[in-house]
Amino acid sequence: MTQPTVAQAPPHDPRLTNEDLAPLRKQTWSSYNIFAFWMSDVHSVGGYVTAGSLFALGLASWQVLFALLAGIVIVNVFCNLVAKPSQVTGVPYPVINRVVFGVLGANIPAIVRGSIAIAWYGVQTYLASQSLIIIFLKFWPATAALNEPTFLGLSVLGYICYAILWVAQAAVFWRGMDAIRRFVDWAGPAVYVVMLVLAGYLVSRAGWENISLDLSQGESLGFAESIPVMLSAIALVVSYFSGPMLNFGDFSRYGRSFDAVKRGNFLGLPINFLFFSLLTVITASATVPVFGELITDPIHTVQRIDTPFAILLGGLTFVIATVGINIVANFISPAFDFSNVSPQRISWRTGGMIAAVGSVLLTPWNWYGNPDAIHYTLGLLGALIGPLFGILIAGYYVCARQRVSVDEMFTMDPGGRYWFSKGYNPNAVWATVAAGVPAIASVLVPKWITVVELAWLADFSWVIGCGIGFVAMVLLERRVPRIMPA
Repeated sequence: MTQPTVAQAPPHDPRLTNEDLAPLRKQTWSSYNIFAFWMSDVHSVGGYVTAGSLFALGLASWQVLFALLAGIVIVNVFCNLVAKPSQVTGVPYPVINRVVFGVLGANIPAIVRGSIAIAWYGVQTYLASQSLIIIFLKFWPATAALNEPTFLGLSVLGYICYAILWVAQAAVFWRGMDAIRRFVDWAGPAVYVVMLVLAGYLVSRAGWENISLDLSQGESLGFAESIPVMLSAIALVVSYFSGPMLNFGDFSRYGRSFDAVKRGNFLGLPINFLFFSLLTVITASATVPVFGELITDPIHTVQRIDTPFAILLGGLTFVIATVGINIVANFISPAFDFSNVSPQRISWRTGGMIAAVGSVLLTPWNWYGNPDAIHYTLGLLGALIGPLFGILIAGYYVCARQRVSVDEMFTMDPGGRYWFSKGYNPNAVWATVAAGVPAIASVLVPKWITVVELAWLADFSWVIGCGIGFVAMVLLERRVPRIMPA
């Protein structure tokens, strides 16, 4: 593959840069740092439940394992594609988008990704607070009187636990990316240790002979019938990681080399995810003989053990796991994204705190349990992740041919390479519309028209948007070329 070249251009315009958005002078992250990043992203309650939920689709164990591996290999490939432009240039996700969308048009993908992160930041903080509530109720039973809904749908105890986690996450974030890296380096392995202890405890109680790797709950499917279900399961895995996959450049920019990033991705995605999936299956399987029912939520599993030490250790571990994924997936992204909108007014820290405050104002505990609210907010925004991914990849690899001018990403000169038309690349904007409409329709149509045959469309909104976005961008650029390789 042709190595990208970096050209030189005018000085950086203060309207487009600050110390957080500027190209890094030193890139120091090793393969382990990237590996630990993915451990924090995978080792979450959501990841555990997602892996366990595939058995309810009627698939055999080997089919579930195949779907998990196929999905994560696709994620690995796509993450490498997103990683390279940011690692080579040393700039975060919103800045590298200036090559494709224009120096001002890059705010379009930045705002979309940042908005999704705000919503999910609130949800993840709320879910982690539920683990903290369990600890309070176990060790301080009197707090049960504070656990009745009072103001805006949340109890006093709920607000206390949410506030504790909100402040804890903000404190880690405020100390900067190096502090986040150290937290992630520690949190990922720590969660693994506790999950291994939990699995070992349950297996010892159940007896290894009672552990079955086949947890299929739905009606068994024939091979031909299982193929579309397996494809949906693969799409589910890709969609689950689509958020951090899109803005992975925010992290790969710190990689000391692209090879180091690729090694970290390989260890953190296929290898780590395979082991995590097996651990999930074994732990969930052991709940059947131990508790008499299949439990795929680790928080509920810890609750059922009902010993103070287990609840304290398990509760705190899943709090740490959720905080880890929340910081890397939903805090850092809006920090860069909102800073990109107005670099001199909004620093990286300010951008992150805008997301943190916004997550509270959304009162996620109210709409998280409302399927319609999720469908029409996160569903629609999430459908745009695919198009933005496809357009970025097409713009960088096909149109720019991996040759970019770093300094021209920071100039407002109308004659600049990435000024295009008033700071926007019309081709990228129209490609977003062309891909976004079908992607959003794939989410809405099954909701509006309750036809079972169309229900599968929503599972493939990312694939539909990504494919159309890629093709549309390439065709529009061939018709009226605007991105000129440096």
